[in-house]
Amino acid sequence: MADFLMPSLGADMEHGKLVEWLVKPGDYVRRGDLVAVVDTDKTVMDVESFEEGVVSELLIDVGQSVPVGRPLARIIRTPAEVEPPQAPSARTPAEVETPRAPSTRTAAAAEPPRATPSAAASPATAPITPPVRHLAHRLGVDTGAIRGTGKHGAITRADVEHAQSEQVSAEHAQSELVSAEHAHPSGGRVRSSPLARRLAAGLGVDLASITGTGPDGAVTAADVERHAAAGPARPATAAASPVPGSGPPAAETGPAISPEAPPDAPPGPAAAARERVASLRRAVGALMVRSKKTIPHYYLSTTLDLRAAVAWMQSVNTRRPVASRLIPSVLLFKAAALAARDVPEVNGFYTDGGFRPSAAVHLGVAVALRQGGLVAPAIHDADTLSVDELMRQLQDLVGRARAGRLQRAEMADPTLTVTNLGELGVDSVFGVIYPPQVAMVGFGRVTEQPWAQDGLLGVRPAVIATLSADHRVSDGLRGARYLARIEELLQKPEEL
Repeated sequence: MADFLMPSLGADMEHGKLVEWLVKPGDYVRRGDLVAVVDTDKTVMDVESFEEGVVSELLIDVGQSVPVGRPLARIIRTPAEVEPPQAPSARTPAEVETPRAPSTRTAAAAEPPRATPSAAASPATAPITPPVRHLAHRLGVDTGAIRGTGKHGAITRADVEHAQSEQVSAEHAQSELVSAEHAHPSGGRVRSSPLARRLAAGLGVDLASITGTGPDGAVTAADVERHAAAGPARPATAAASPVPGSGPPAAETGPAISPEAPPDAPPGPAAAARERVASLRRAVGALMVRSKKTIPHYYLSTTLDLRAAVAWMQSVNTRRPVASRLIPSVLLFKAAALAARDVPEVNGFYTDGGFRPSAAVHLGVAVALRQGGLVAPAIHDADTLSVDELMRQLQDLVGRARAGRLQRAEMADPTLTVTNLGELGVDSVFGVIYPPQVAMVGFGRVTEQPWAQDGLLGVRPAVIATLSADHRVSDGLRGARYLARIEELLQKPEEL
């Protein structure tokens, strides 16, 4: 038996809030499977399992905030623990024969039975991975009614998407029927999407009391969420039209509900967004105060000659489609990662009163979030990646960072951070070190600058590179060597 703990998703993280479980008791998980979604002060990210086994128990409810290190779930690890007892129990044969737990059962035994009305309410028996289960949960699809087309009857993403398509088609047909629950007081029906109706039923919201913003005034899911966030749902009896001449509702129905949210109502989307930005700024500010108070920074800068790098990049890009073309930042990041391998004093952590160099270069990339603030998730082993793979991972990382779908390891273990504000027109940037790291590299915009060589004056593309480093670990000599090594590497871009 092992505990799945609230992980540390950064040096400054003290607690996290559970946003969503991607698994449930009885699910079999492997190392690396996504099991939960956690909200920190900086971002929302997926958390993977470090253990392999069957989820025995979920210890924390969705929405609960807990400190780092608190157990979130229990996982049965050993085969003896995983194997269900042979004694009779209240579990159904379908639950006992689930192929998600490791066993020696044959493929025939793993084949899931066809869904029946009685089995629809029981846990799914077909093999399904946590990411596919998460997709089904997000789309509102019941996996118990799906017959998997994967190996040994496993449910695939295509199965879930097909089931969701059929479900939408069926609900669309049903939406043409006018039900009493959705009848408008004037006698007409409330136009609404199937998702909006399911959401309204779950929240106890009367669709007739909502002003729709969809096509032709249709009520959308967003309208239902806004209405629910604005205040407690109106009782169904209060929504009914009064009998003409009978006056206002009787006193026993309770006080009239104000159109404004009561003081203790949950904040609306705009207020929640503002609070999230403020929380992020507080977290970043606290970390930067700690950095400036505890790390003796020193700063260096140099201008890098990019003539060879830009010429090579332009030559490569002429033979590629627009979507796969390289950008200067990728070459700079790759050179920064390779140089860190050659000058290890800038790559690692200062902890427990000493420097611990890192054998791997996990390059943290500072990403500005659309709602404000920034995060610095890592591209793992950036020094070993080709420039094309680095480009793909950079695009993926930035997209997921801004969508709030980062993973734990990407936030927990950057060994060196780079920041590039060139796209915003900044010539140079001197960053603040992210503890417990010991250095940060900054790049400005690529510009054409006058350049004198051998008595001749010309124009070359160039960029200002800066280094913020920890004086407890290195000094100006090693810092200068690091920046010089970056320039050396950029003179042979085909070897990056």
